Amino acid sequence: MAASIARGVLYVHSSPRALCPHVEWAAGRALGRAVNFTWIDQPVLKGAQRTDFYWEGPQGTGAAIASALRGWEHLRYEVSEDAGAGTDGARWMHTPDLGIFYAQTDTAGNVVIPEDRIRYAMDIAGVNALELHKELRLALGQAWDEELESFRHAGENSPVVWLHRAG
Repeated sequence: MAASIARGVLYVHSSPRALCPHVEWAAGRALGRAVNFTWIDQPVLKGAQRTDFYWEGPQGTGAAIASALRGWEHLRYEVSEDAGAGTDGARWMHTPDLGIFYAQTDTAGNVVIPEDRIRYAMDIAGVNALELHKELRLALGQAWDEELESFRHAGENSPVVWLHRAG
């Protein structure tokens, strides 16, 4: 039986120019083939570059790409892996200040919070509604979304269209 093919997008929201070839090398290694990205200036951060890259590979490739880029100083990125037949989707977000965030996604790209994570948030919060709100924002990756949002808007002329969060 052949392995299922996964699809997704790597969005590098900001990378120092000197790091760009290393990002390509790391992503290519995760994909098992050489890649060449089209880099453009990131207007939000002087001297930074941005790119987006549509990828295909075996299931789990999104995790491999996110792991290959994890922890690089000054690098902001997102990796998505679309849901497939019998598999959930996923999203990884990384910022220099916050590190990496992972979330399961549904077929529409919405973040899915597992039952156990919701129960944990309720246990931690007790009757404190503000604490519950804080825990759910953490589970949704709100801090990562907020930090990346200006970088996302700066790339609205890029070839891959990002579906912004609603609400």
